[in-house]
Amino acid sequence: MGRCTGRCTLIFLCAFQLVTALERQVFDFLGYQWAPILANFIHIVLVILGLFGTVQYRPRYVVTYAVWAAAWVTWNVFIICFYLEVGGLSKDSQLLTFNLSQHRSWWREHGPGCVPEEVLPTSLRLLDHQALLSGSGCTLEHRYIEALHSALQVLVALAGFVYACYVVSVLTEGEDSFDFIGGFDPSPLYHVSEKPSHLLFKQAHL
Repeated sequence: MGRCTGRCTLIFLCAFQLVTALERQVFDFLGYQWAPILANFIHIVLVILGLFGTVQYRPRYVVTYAVWAAAWVTWNVFIICFYLEVGGLSKDSQLLTFNLSQHRSWWREHGPGCVPEEVLPTSLRLLDHQALLSGSGCTLEHRYIEALHSALQVLVALAGFVYACYVVSVLTEGEDSFDFIGGFDPSPLYHVSEKPSHLLFKQAHL
């Protein structure tokens, strides 16, 4: 049970990441946030890869997951800065939609306590020619909801990175100990007679 502690924890973290990533993917689809949709898809694939590597004792897959976990932390820190408008970023820009539409976060008009209301478009480049929706009277603004989503992803990804490094070290030590026992030993463990078989047969008759 003690040997399973690191692996079981990483398996739980990967499963939790899959659930939260799928939940986030649904709301990003509803808000037509194309950049987060793409990032979430890659995240789901690599988390599944890390989960498979952890279950099947494949350290290379776990290393790939650990590298992605570090990149995922960076992406979510950027999302937090984007919605909190840190460093000159604006939450009202079309950066996350690749300038394909003027849609915003789904939570903008569907957040807790929000009352949807139409906002006339200010740009003639609106592709779908529809008025935008915005929420008023929200208990919690959409930018804080998105920032909290990303903060949760950062915390889980950091924990996953730490446990992935631990699992990789354990699996690597296990492979090294197996090779040390006999994998790289050029001399056999038991000495076998090198006499030809016909000489052994004659000695047996004598």
